[in-house]
Amino acid sequence: MKIAVLSDIHGNVLALEAVLADLKQEMPDVLVNLGDCVSGPLWPEETAAILRETNWPTVRGNHDRFLIEDPIEKLGPTDAFTAERLSSSSLDWLKTTQATIRLTEEVFLCHGTPDNDDRYLTEKIEGPKGHLPDEDTLLAEIKGETAPIICCGHTHIPRVIRLHKTGQTILNPGSVGLPSYEDEHPNKHKMEAGSPHARYALMSKGSNGWSFQEKMLPYDWEAAAKQAEKNKRTGWGRSLRHGFFGTLS
Repeated sequence: MKIAVLSDIHGNVLALEAVLADLKQEMPDVLVNLGDCVSGPLWPEETAAILRETNWPTVRGNHDRFLIEDPIEKLGPTDAFTAERLSSSSLDWLKTTQATIRLTEEVFLCHGTPDNDDRYLTEKIEGPKGHLPDEDTLLAEIKGETAPIICCGHTHIPRVIRLHKTGQTILNPGSVGLPSYEDEHPNKHKMEAGSPHARYALMSKGSNGWSFQEKMLPYDWEAAAKQAEKNKRTGWGRSLRHGFFGTLS
């Protein structure tokens, strides 16, 4: 079995199209989407229109939840931009997403941690950047989830982590559409993948167990950066163009 794992598209339809083209060559048996599908100062409705036509099992990311649950006047600038441009059909589709998905007996899908879509699993924030958590921290964060493979997103940093004590693997595919960002919680920090490529992951089960592959794809990130800047989001433009966020403001 070959499973393609996508996450954090964030309305970047150009990056999504690059991934879709690559998937035609990879021909996975299953495609899954770990959420944060459309929120971004880019092409939210165009991205949603593509995703609405898929039958991908799709997890609800924290920004997906904000768009569904919060009135527009309480949304941050990125989510408000998105909400103003989404059609009712796209909002209805977004409401069909699920908090978590047990894909098979072996594979569990979430956005952040198994019980919190707005909490990092594969990064720990101490100071201005994230880093790999220790195994005891990871075991505490999975909240007793016993699936052999846990797929998560939210951090935008690709990781494959094996938990020695349980034999479980945690897979984070990185972000399709946003390679770096700045956040205020739990304290001001930035996440940086270090290059502007569109990212997703493949996992395949063979006779010796599961293997994992990170995919990093070129696309027209200059056009994406210019679109963000056109919509008055210079930080997004810098991130999309370079994969680094830059100096914390």
